[in-house]
Amino acid sequence: KNLKMLDINLFRTERGGNPEIVRESQRKRFADVKLVDEVIELDGQWRNARYTLDTLNQEFNALNKEIGNIRKAKGNADELQEKSKEHKKKIQEAEEREKEVTLARDKKLATIGNLVHDSVPVSNDEANNTIVKECGECRQEEKLYNHVDLVQMLDIVDLDAGTSVAGGRGYYLKREGVLLNQALITFALQFGHLRGFSPVHTPFFMRQEIMAECAQLDQFDEELYKVTGEGDDKYLIATCEQTLCAMHRKGWFEKQDLPVKYIGYSTCFRKEVGSHGRDTLGIFRIHQFEKVEQFCITSPEGNNSWDAMEEMLGNAEAFYSALGVPYRVVNIVSGELNNAASKKYDLEAWFPASKTYRELVSCSNCTDYQARRLDIRMRTPKVPGEAAVKANVHMLNSTLTATERTLCCLLENYQTPEGVRVPEQLKPFMLGIDFIPFRKMLDKNGKYVDIKPSKAKAPQP
Repeated sequence: KNLKMLDINLFRTERGGNPEIVRESQRKRFADVKLVDEVIELDGQWRNARYTLDTLNQEFNALNKEIGNIRKAKGNADELQEKSKEHKKKIQEAEEREKEVTLARDKKLATIGNLVHDSVPVSNDEANNTIVKECGECRQEEKLYNHVDLVQMLDIVDLDAGTSVAGGRGYYLKREGVLLNQALITFALQFGHLRGFSPVHTPFFMRQEIMAECAQLDQFDEELYKVTGEGDDKYLIATCEQTLCAMHRKGWFEKQDLPVKYIGYSTCFRKEVGSHGRDTLGIFRIHQFEKVEQFCITSPEGNNSWDAMEEMLGNAEAFYSALGVPYRVVNIVSGELNNAASKKYDLEAWFPASKTYRELVSCSNCTDYQARRLDIRMRTPKVPGEAAVKANVHMLNSTLTATERTLCCLLENYQTPEGVRVPEQLKPFMLGIDFIPFRKMLDKNGKYVDIKPSKAKAPQP
């Protein structure tokens, strides 16, 4: 198995590497710096094991050549033949040792995060995320309904039936809720396509060994659902970033064919083990949701991937501006980055009922970290007299919309005293519906009761 994420040559000073760069990155991540020295130690053991194996192979070849010469001369090579058999056993033992040390080194290497980019704020506290920009005018009225109340008052979600049938955080989307959700999906796919991103509808589950090449170990425990059935066990995807990552595994790209830009779409599934007690109400944080994702594969040369990151972030900003949602962009602190990300922006949208910004988009540049493990490369021309360069592509991902969460944001921002207006950009997909009236209200006991037709208010023009 290929477990490598970082280039092992970064740890080898004799190959032009500088392990201090990796140590400094680990410090920025508030992660274990000793792992770097452990990798260097294991790499030394691997080098010794490799040297022993190479030496034994050379001796074996020389021995066999000598046996061949003796036989040609009609001599007796029985003693050397026995020696050759013993030598072969030693080679098998050396091969096992080399494999063992390689696996130990690469397992350790896989626990070290990507190199943190210099522009990332260094902190272990997300309160220190750097605000890059703020856009749009935020509603500040008092006594606005929050998204949990709004989905019930509009009667577009059935949480009771959802919980009864599917368990915690289960839900049924219904009525205009389904239409709004599909409108967001279609608008997002068209939005990406018009910006040169090719639409892809990915599988919803992955084979275990393929998922292991795309996901961190803690995700298997905290995030991923395992499904059993015919054939091998599989895992439901938590994001189509995973399936898009694996789409080109063991593949080659010509330099002129990059960048490749996808706008992926799938249903996603997350256990949300680490979020007990957070956002348990409504459809903001749920186990099953739809997501439209930007995904880019770029050349590793120059600033190609960093330019692509800004382009993807710009697309996300344009998307939420088009929907009329106030937002801010934040540069995530080093201690909160996942292992794959060298840098991450979040786009946080304004939720006026709670008067707070909440994350709707994560945009990450994973440079060559994932591509090395998935063995996705760019062909590079051979230069006479120089060693061949093995160049892994760079891979980036950015949410465009997790639709149920975006729906929560739109409901809060587009509410009126009588119901919720449909955003202008979604109207073409809403069958002429431009307003959704409240159908239930909260009574004195905090329960939702039907609004009688005579009391239902007409929408304001």
